[in-house]
Amino acid sequence: MKQIKIQWQDQFGHWQQYQTVHHEANASRTAQKRASTTGKRHRLIDEDNRVLDIIEP
Repeated sequence: MKQIKIQWQDQFGHWQQYQTVHHEANASRTAQKRASTTGKRHRLIDEDNRVLDIIEP
């Protein structure tokens, strides 16, 4: 089962780890909701550190 990391971008442009999940659809929903509430960019990364999605607030 593959792991998906949810990361958010701080005010300095650095990506910070938020959460690791195993279900891609759930990761996408969580990142979408958190991006809209915090107003910060989020991205989904797979176990090989490839960017799957970038979510804008």
